[in-house]
Amino acid sequence: MDTDTADCVVAGGGPAGMMLGLLLARAGVRVVVCEKHDDFLRDFRGDTVHPSTLRLLDELGLGDQFAALPQTRIHQVAFPTGEDRQIVVGDLRRLHTPHPYIAMVPQWDLLNLLAGAAATEPTFTLRMGTEVTGLLHDGDRVAGVRYRTTDGVTGEIRSALTVACDGRWSAVRRAAGLRPREYPVPIDAWWFRLPRRDTDDLSGLVPAAGHGAMVVVFPREGHLQVAYIARKGTDAELRSRGLAAFQRQVATVAPRLADRLDALTSMDDVKHLDVRVNRLRRWHRDGLLCIGDAAHAMSPVGGVGINLAVADAVAAATRLAGPLRRGRITPAELATVRARRALPTVVVQTLQQNLHRTIVQPILDGRRVGPPAPLLALMRRFPPASLLPAYLIGIGPRPEHAPEYARRGVQPG
Repeated sequence: MDTDTADCVVAGGGPAGMMLGLLLARAGVRVVVCEKHDDFLRDFRGDTVHPSTLRLLDELGLGDQFAALPQTRIHQVAFPTGEDRQIVVGDLRRLHTPHPYIAMVPQWDLLNLLAGAAATEPTFTLRMGTEVTGLLHDGDRVAGVRYRTTDGVTGEIRSALTVACDGRWSAVRRAAGLRPREYPVPIDAWWFRLPRRDTDDLSGLVPAAGHGAMVVVFPREGHLQVAYIARKGTDAELRSRGLAAFQRQVATVAPRLADRLDALTSMDDVKHLDVRVNRLRRWHRDGLLCIGDAAHAMSPVGGVGINLAVADAVAAATRLAGPLRRGRITPAELATVRARRALPTVVVQTLQQNLHRTIVQPILDGRRVGPPAPLLALMRRFPPASLLPAYLIGIGPRPEHAPEYARRGVQPG
């Protein structure tokens, strides 16, 4: 069994893990990121990169490289109100930010960009095909990880800090004995791809709703990524009805997609997401920290999960790089990360729960096909009110900026 050492080992090479690895490496911290898959190529992950994260990439000197990636840009969120009419409820163009839009980019492209930037730092190591299987301990303190590679090699990495970035079903969190509090969620999501047409409107998100479901279409390079939103716990029933029934249901909710649903060849093309909203009361124990989905799973409503996870990584790197360079990190220092990020987490999750209750649940119950009438009336009579939802989605509470040591190049004002 191989044994290595590092200042920090990160379990999970998603947005939080790769951003944390890059930032710590730029601080001179010896950091190892372990990603259990052999590559980043997995579909139907969060692919929305919001204005706050786009600004962060500028600060890191990666803005031009990101802009060169194939992408589509969403400038507004709207709801249909009648034949060929809609009300804009979130207008990102009103934001005073260098990038007033949401960029739709395959997550693997973002991760490859971060990995490439981190690889230029001498203290950074990325181990693909390496799954964290357990924790090492010195008494009550977490002292590193055990791992297994895809070809069966096992080993250990001893470190001053282990960071769990391994998602909503975090094995590292479970091994550390940390249990999140679960909050009720009325929905699940089913993701699938459809062909894109030259006539498709790519500038905004306009959810279709009715008949107990919602359909949200995300424009992508070369295709449409579609989310079918319906009542939680109905995946088995949906699949038992078969592909033709599913196609009819989607066409009923979103008629504009009817002529291309034959692109689905089986229910294997439809991927189920078990939507969870939860969060840890305590994000750390001695020698270990949880961030991103490992600390707080988010609803897909608003698509803010990636951006909150990245912000967690920035906050963690800003507060912990110095102690890690000194070789020892205390539980009190780890607690400062949650102290910084708990408020935005609670605010966003509370907002999502309110949206579930006031918009999504009435649609699933067949009581409405859109937002409450008072909200639509406000947006119709006072369009600048669309700035607040745009800010909450695009920037969010307590946005993070790159620490000075990690900045590169010239950032736009």
